[in-house]
Amino acid sequence: MSTHTPPASILRPLVEDLQARRAAARRGGGQERIDRQHAAGKLTARERIALLVDAGTFTEIGLQAGIHHSVRGLEGKEAPADGVITGYGLVDGRHVAVCAYDFTVMAGSMGTTGEHKVARLRELALTKRMPFVWLLDSAGARVQEAVGSLFAGSGFLFREEVVASGVIPQVAALMGPCAAGTAYIPGLADFVPMVRGRGSMALAGPHLVRAAVGEDVTQEELGGSRVHCRTSGVGDLEVADDEECIVRIKQYLSFFPSHCEEPPPRRAATDPADRMDDELLDVLPPSNRQPYDMYEVVRRIVDDGDWLDLKPQFARSIITCLARMGGRPVGIVANQPRHLGGILDNDAADKAARFVSLCDAFAIPLVFLVDVPGFMVGTKVEAAGIIRHGAKMLHAVAAATVPKVTVVIRKAYGAGYYVMNGRAYEPDLIVAWPTAEISVMGAEGAVEIVFRRQVEEADDPAAKKAELIAAYRGLIDVYVAAKNAMIDDVIDPRETRPVVIGALEMAAGKRVQRPWRRHGVVPV
Repeated sequence: MSTHTPPASILRPLVEDLQARRAAARRGGGQERIDRQHAAGKLTARERIALLVDAGTFTEIGLQAGIHHSVRGLEGKEAPADGVITGYGLVDGRHVAVCAYDFTVMAGSMGTTGEHKVARLRELALTKRMPFVWLLDSAGARVQEAVGSLFAGSGFLFREEVVASGVIPQVAALMGPCAAGTAYIPGLADFVPMVRGRGSMALAGPHLVRAAVGEDVTQEELGGSRVHCRTSGVGDLEVADDEECIVRIKQYLSFFPSHCEEPPPRRAATDPADRMDDELLDVLPPSNRQPYDMYEVVRRIVDDGDWLDLKPQFARSIITCLARMGGRPVGIVANQPRHLGGILDNDAADKAARFVSLCDAFAIPLVFLVDVPGFMVGTKVEAAGIIRHGAKMLHAVAAATVPKVTVVIRKAYGAGYYVMNGRAYEPDLIVAWPTAEISVMGAEGAVEIVFRRQVEEADDPAAKKAELIAAYRGLIDVYVAAKNAMIDDVIDPRETRPVVIGALEMAAGKRVQRPWRRHGVVPV
């Protein structure tokens, strides 16, 4: 009786080798560097992806990548996955493309193979219409690979980011450094959260700055979250750590469709649409020259008192936040009297214009809460281009075709009224509280200009001025605007939430026809 020995398996040893290669690639730069990453208060690239993506849904592309064969000078050096993890998975049940730079591998520097991987992922994200998320922790371009004339072929990643702009949501999270020209990744992205004390971005690192201009600065002083979330406005949100950063990314994406041809995701509302809040009657102070906190109004009218603030520490005289009303995502643009009386300056105009443009790109309705004394005046702001910056906000609001609802709460003066979506800017509903004043300027300013001589010549100038101010207030009374059909209604402040939600329901099918053009010429 003969015994038959089965042939040796061809695949078994190859599969064992494959699994060993996979395991080695997933270890990144090795345990020592992983420990160093943790000691710096940072998660690894793979740990970040695991927090962001629904368990078991991540498909990685390019795991076996390494240093490109054309590179000279790095022969024999290992760079698992070439220092960047790319793939796609579900985030709260929806497909998202994710690119995470691995600081444990050559400081997350961007190599040729790695950028081929990211380019492949960008193509998948755009053609399959899914949001793209960068988790940035990188020393920038890999100098050993980018020197010389080969640089002439680079830069396509920024062009592709621009092509995808307004088509798919793009998030660039600063969880570590983002140096050199790669800082334009967040510069072109829609949402840029920054981890405090760790995330940074600058066109040149401290060493190059020292060599170029002789300035001795740290990475944090040069481009940390304090700089970009409070002064430059490039960053959108300061967060405490990697974990909060991931939470905010998920929260941000929850307001947006996967692409511009989808409606924003609506949730079943647990907060009644007809809810009215008596405390709204006590929000405003006795005098219209006294400040109050507009967030108190926002909190009382949005679903469950919950919102996501964008750029809260930058240009604080205006609020731009995402919230839900009746389960529907909305973008809220609101003046903030607590800061500079709610006046609009260059940064406030830029902040609002960008936010309006973002919401309009992804069909998110806009709600304007108006209490604006106008634009800042004086030689300093004129020299800094207040007209150009203000025109940018005018352009964005006028160009927006999404549903727009305006609530005039108190002051609506001058061009501030226009840029806050006044009557001429196609609000689908414009209503006012009984405290509203719509005018070229406030009563005090008007009396100072128009009636100055009468005040000066009066026996009692102070009494005369008070009398004229009271008379002028009668001219700009909200009921004058209502009587002349310049607003749709005067409402009880407690009705704000149900009125706005009703208007958004009514305007959900809005269609606006514009003349054909390639695009408008945006003042920048």
